[in-house]
Amino acid sequence: MGRLRRSRAHHARRDVHRASRTRVRTRDLDQIQLIDLDPKNRAVLEAQPLDFETPGLAQHYCVECAKHYETDVALKSHWKSKVHKRRVKQLKEPAYTIEEAEMAAGLGRETRRPTTDITIPSI
Repeated sequence: MGRLRRSRAHHARRDVHRASRTRVRTRDLDQIQLIDLDPKNRAVLEAQPLDFETPGLAQHYCVECAKHYETDVALKSHWKSKVHKRRVKQLKEPAYTIEEAEMAAGLGRETRRPTTDITIPSI
């Protein structure tokens, strides 16, 4: 009798992992800095109307993390957590501008050299 072969069903897990990586995407830091942390928008986000589709009826929202919570207790414990404190620390740093990104890629004006005519003296 030969050895029984195992079924190779574990390869299908790759697609499940790939879907889970893209499903839980939150707002980017620059979106939160420019839009959500504005005092007018922040007040609107913190006092949302009842929404039966979101967790906690959209009444418990963390603006810095862009996340809804079920209860007020869960939101307050989130504010004390290390994840929230790291996010607040990241939001205190200024966001990169388009000009800074272009300079990092070598496309900015400072990296271009002025063209000058070099004359070689004749003997």
